Amino acid sequence: MIKIAITDDHPIVIDGLLNALYDVSGIDVVATYNNGAALLKGLQEQPIDVLLLDLQLPDKNGAELVPIILNQYPDIHILILSGVESSSYIKEMIQKGCKGYLLKSNTDQPKLIAAIQEVYNGGVYLESAVKEQLLHEMLITKRKLDKINPKITQRELEILHLIMEELNNQEIADRLFISLRTVETHRYNLLQKLNAKNTTGMLRIARQMGIG
Repeated sequence: MIKIAITDDHPIVIDGLLNALYDVSGIDVVATYNNGAALLKGLQEQPIDVLLLDLQLPDKNGAELVPIILNQYPDIHILILSGVESSSYIKEMIQKGCKGYLLKSNTDQPKLIAAIQEVYNGGVYLESAVKEQLLHEMLITKRKLDKINPKITQRELEILHLIMEELNNQEIADRLFISLRTVETHRYNLLQKLNAKNTTGMLRIARQMGIG
C-alpha cells in the first residue's frame, strides 16, 4: 500500500485529489495539509511514501520545503503538482531531489495514478508536455553554445595550454617542433575564435570555457 500525503492551500484542489484517489487499489491518502508548517509537523507523526506537493504555499514555497523534507525524510518520494509551468523551476525541483512534476492544468486521474506509481517504484515522472518543453530548450541551448563556443583544433589547444604556461612564441615553436610563423598563425586564429583583443583576454575567455 502506497501511503500518500497531499499538501495544497486550496481546499478544492485537495478535494479533487481525494476524489481522484478514492478507492484506488494500492493507494491510501493518509494525510492532507494546507501549508508548509502543518506538513513538517505532520511528517513527524505520520510516515508516508509519496508526497503530492504544491509549490506555492502561503508560508513556505516548494524550493524551501523540498530540501528540508528530503534532509529529514530521504525515503519520501516528492511529486510536485503545480500550476507553475516554468521550465527553469521544473528543472530546479528535479535537481533538488523531487521525483516528478505534474501540471495541474493537464493532470487527470490516470496520469496522477501513473505518476504516483512511477515515483514510488524509484522512477522519475515528467508528463509528455513537460518533457517536450525541456527537450526543446535543451536543443536551443545547445545551438547557442555551438555558436558561442568556437571549434578549437587539437593543435590550437596545445598552443593555448603552452601560452597559459607563459611560453613565448619561439619557445612554443621549439617545444612543438614547428616554425615560428606557424605558432603566430595559430595564435592569431585563437584570438579570432575566442573573440579576444589580446593574450590576457584570450586566456580569461579560455578559462571561462573550462580550458586550463
